[in-house]
Amino acid sequence: MNLLGKPALVGRHCGSSAYAVTRELVDFYADALDDRSPLQRSFAPPLLFHSECYKFVGEWYLKNLFGNLHARQDWELFAPIPVGARVRTRSTIVERYQKRGRDYVVNETDVVAEDDGRLLVRGRTHQSFLPPKEEGGGAGFVVDEATAKKKAEKAEAPPFPTATGPEHRTAAKKIDQRRCWMFSGPGKNYHTDAEQARKLGFPRIVVQGMMSTCFAAQAMQDAFGEGWLAGGKMSLKLVNVLWVDETVAAYAREREREREGTRTRVHCDVWVDKSDGTRVALGTASAVE
Repeated sequence: MNLLGKPALVGRHCGSSAYAVTRELVDFYADALDDRSPLQRSFAPPLLFHSECYKFVGEWYLKNLFGNLHARQDWELFAPIPVGARVRTRSTIVERYQKRGRDYVVNETDVVAEDDGRLLVRGRTHQSFLPPKEEGGGAGFVVDEATAKKKAEKAEAPPFPTATGPEHRTAAKKIDQRRCWMFSGPGKNYHTDAEQARKLGFPRIVVQGMMSTCFAAQAMQDAFGEGWLAGGKMSLKLVNVLWVDETVAAYAREREREREGTRTRVHCDVWVDKSDGTRVALGTASAVE
């Protein structure tokens, strides 16, 4: 059952919205993520609507919120989003599964051009929930610094990355509370407020997992430009918790190239690391050139 007490079934339409892609909206994103790409003179960051799926959490989140985690995020970029355009979104439950004692719900959110319906961006968000019988009601933390460290050690097997080509990276970014508010606000939640984090089983503010995917996307965008905006793909596993006031950088290392029609697709290993080397996200991405 979802938060509204209705079945969270595959195929459930969760909601839709309409937006104007304004210069102010793009500049706010650039400030929040410290993403100053020159492409933004003409195009919005492709993950501008990174958290659109969370506008409709009542429709697809399961009832037990204690200890829920963003487990994986997939992105497909089909066409650039021009600054000044109008877009519409649609959000749908597309998959349900169980893994390692958790229930997973997958929400697919599309961003389409309002004028002709062209698909611009598609995101798939895998959210995991503890079974209702394990609901803790605040009795202890689901994840803290000690358990997160063990999680990080487990994430290193098998070794990653295995790519050996050229490497691209973003600058190091400190995720302070202001950045958390800009990305996950303006309301109080466990990504912006310590008290709300404790209510859901976390000792400190948990940086929204979607932010790490935006940093990885920035590394790909800086490396491949418009070949990322139109044709980019990414699949990231979120393997550790990023806490407020920690510092991270995103990396992309080229693995192989293959022909795709008249162009070449560059496949990369991508990851996001804290300043102490702890890995918070890893996966694959590709772009065309």
